Amino acid sequence: MNGTPNTAGTGLAGRIADHARRTPGTAALLDAHGTLTYAELARQVAATASGLRAAGMSAGDTVMFAVRPGRDALVLGLAVMTAGAAVVVADPGAGAELDAARGRLVTERLTAPRWLAAESWLCALATRTTGRTLLRRLGLNLPALADPALRLLHTGPRLPGLPPDAIPAATLAHTAPAPAPASAPASAPEGDPHRPALVVFTSGTTARPRAVVHSQATLLAGADLLGESLGLTTAPAPVVVHSEQLMMAFAFLAAGATWSTAPLPVRPKRFLRDLRRRRATHTFATPASLARLLDAGRLPDTLGTVLLGAAPVPPPILRRLREALPSARTAVIYGATEMLPIAVTGGEEKLGHAPRGDLAGHPLPGVTARLNDEGELLLRGPHLAIGYLGDGPIGELNTGDRARIDAEGRIVLLGRTKDMLIRGSFNLYPGLYEPAIAALPGIAEAVIVGVPDPHTADEAVVLAVCPDGSLPQAELLRSLQRHLPRTIDHAALPDRIHCLPAIPRRGRTEKPDRERLRALVTKDLKATKATKTTKRTKATKATKETP
Repeated sequence: MNGTPNTAGTGLAGRIADHARRTPGTAALLDAHGTLTYAELARQVAATASGLRAAGMSAGDTVMFAVRPGRDALVLGLAVMTAGAAVVVADPGAGAELDAARGRLVTERLTAPRWLAAESWLCALATRTTGRTLLRRLGLNLPALADPALRLLHTGPRLPGLPPDAIPAATLAHTAPAPAPASAPASAPEGDPHRPALVVFTSGTTARPRAVVHSQATLLAGADLLGESLGLTTAPAPVVVHSEQLMMAFAFLAAGATWSTAPLPVRPKRFLRDLRRRRATHTFATPASLARLLDAGRLPDTLGTVLLGAAPVPPPILRRLREALPSARTAVIYGATEMLPIAVTGGEEKLGHAPRGDLAGHPLPGVTARLNDEGELLLRGPHLAIGYLGDGPIGELNTGDRARIDAEGRIVLLGRTKDMLIRGSFNLYPGLYEPAIAALPGIAEAVIVGVPDPHTADEAVVLAVCPDGSLPQAELLRSLQRHLPRTIDHAALPDRIHCLPAIPRRGRTEKPDRERLRALVTKDLKATKATKTTKRTKATKATKETP
């Protein structure tokens, strides 16, 4: 990296234009098609934005966006925001139930999008009844392509069934005025950096999903904060970050790094192969996806930093990573859809703190953290989203995380407030205990859920554990019986322990799906009760029949 301070672009595209002026030949993107330099990326974004305006896109328009992360999504997404429109992310990896909830939210609170940007194969499927059924199963409901008020932008080849006026995204740059010669500086985007630019949905794992509205200013402020906290702008050597996450790519590109794109769906062996071939220095992964990578093969030695986030990181994952790549730095990013990042902490520091809670780290510069009377973490910062769709501005973020701030000023997470279980007069916060349980021998992951008891109005506390395979199950259960009373509060001891081959997960972030887990253990409990009742009935009958 060149270490030059970040300067004036009015948004993400403006920052890319700044890099194009300073280091035009630096690689901005690596993918299966080759290399895209910063100069080429800046010219493509500016020309495509001009093409969108020529096609009728206006400031304040909304664009439903169903393009997988990669070159097309990067250029088209930045161009839409540069043209002054807002990208509304449609995520086919979210799942059908969550997508339906998001669809209702958009319908209720957003005027119908004037534009749909989608991959051509998705659009072709959407023109057929069977195809729309398949898309709904994938969790993707596209607007009706026959709607005359809807303009379609498509990536990929023109396929049968697409409306005749559908615009191939690849031709947009050619409908604009001729681009400036390579020697000329790339132009910064026009428009208000504080108007809505991106609508992205919360995961909905602990509450109804909400549509979070970011501006280019909040996106850029968050990108700068993440880049500075990870040292991307001051790294002595080129930074190549391999990831399938478009939101993370914005931060890497704002810092002048190279985004090595991982195609969706992510296949671990292909992901590892690309890490090696492109000599990636950094990668970003969720805990679950990292576990699959470690199962699939060896991480390359070129990898100096592994970034983890989007879900709680169990201590065993950190230990596995340390054993697999002892020379690499691990950085765990704590953030929210409304505010990314909030804090960054090292893997070793997080491991050392595991028995005392989930350490998130010091709030990053500019982030103000406080606790309300219920112990919920409240935050402010320059990168806080400008609002929720239909709900007005966000003055302070209610994170939904119960936390404490220790003597060093670090945030220690104690669990989600909505995950709280009630046991008599004791309020049990699973996140306070799960990291300590997951750190015990033989445990890969631990999740606590409550199963309501209709007779007492209390909740039976069920501990679901995923073994790491180092202990036989019977020995693991005996070990837990010994260690749990010394590890967690007596009032938090589980009523039952379930060993599962895997914890159910939800959405692209693959957070534990507590609702599915609760349903799973409830079903097991009912089956156990039915088995016991059958055995008692048979025993009673046998007793009566005994002479």
